[in-house]
Amino acid sequence: MPELRREFCLTIGSRRQPPRRAHRRSSRRGTAGTVLKVDTGYERDNGEAPVLELDSVSKRYGDVVALDDLSLTVAPGQMYGFVGRNGAGKTTAMRIVLGVLDADAGAVRWRGRPLDAGTRRDFGYMPEERGLYPKMRLLEQLVFLARLRGTDAATAAASASSLLERFDLAGRAGDRVEQLSLGNQQRVQLAAALVHDPTVLVLDEPFGGLDPVGVDAMATVLRERVDGGAAVLFSSHQLDLVERLCDAVGIIRAGTLVADGTVAELRGGSGSRRYRLSVDAPEGWVDRLAASVEGAVVLDHGPTGAPALIELPPAADDQALLAAALRLGAVRQFGAAEPTLVELFREVVADDLEPDEEAA
Repeated sequence: MPELRREFCLTIGSRRQPPRRAHRRSSRRGTAGTVLKVDTGYERDNGEAPVLELDSVSKRYGDVVALDDLSLTVAPGQMYGFVGRNGAGKTTAMRIVLGVLDADAGAVRWRGRPLDAGTRRDFGYMPEERGLYPKMRLLEQLVFLARLRGTDAATAAASASSLLERFDLAGRAGDRVEQLSLGNQQRVQLAAALVHDPTVLVLDEPFGGLDPVGVDAMATVLRERVDGGAAVLFSSHQLDLVERLCDAVGIIRAGTLVADGTVAELRGGSGSRRYRLSVDAPEGWVDRLAASVEGAVVLDHGPTGAPALIELPPAADDQALLAAALRLGAVRQFGAAEPTLVELFREVVADDLEPDEEAA
């Protein structure tokens, strides 16, 4: 039997009970640290706590603060995107959830109870660094890992075969992991996290190294698990993908959660109001328009003939902007422009970015 790796083969135990739908109350924080409570529709049902809850978790490495009073919750049937710059604390938080690291302060709970080896048997974990055994064959390895989690032999074999089929690897079931491309190894790594039908999935950069077809296949499988009641916490630097897939998003900065909620909620709490407009007017109209409206800022002049993007302060009147545009010429386009998750991310981590990164 291969030597077990702590980050990959965490516990051996019995099967789980089916998850019950819970509801979650979320919060988000502005860059100044003010916590804004947001009702996301997830309330506690019959006193049952969210499936996964990090409560004021802190972790230090000497003088380095890795996590600082981090709190978040992930409910059943929810996909939660955990994003931040390199070194922000995402992997540390995930390793604490899995018991690979111990927190210095705070608590991690599952259904309202502190996590232990017994409760973690129902978790699926996908580390950023691949934790597969390179000499083992695919089907053999998946069955082995499922058996470690208490799955009976027949169910383990059926689950492993099904996942290899889903990831278009059925024809490679007898191959060793080291014979696969990095992208296919990534698919097997996810299959290893799923093979025992976990209640909670904790995935560190699961889409790294995948081609677009692989991303779509993995996203479909994860959405099926979420629709079946699993709670999914995953980190990623592919913010467009997080925006498309996730029910909620948390942005971590220097070990602290600085934004938390649905993308729509984060947009609503950004404090900015952006408008995309096009005017038939002589060159330079964008700057003249912004100068005529108090507090207006040009975010993007746009190429010649394309709409410009202008931001107004929260209290500004968008009709004043429209009226000023009409005075310059015929308005061909005028409408609110919602910030993307990439733009929201840049806003809340702006102090950490170098000038060239902010311009990128």
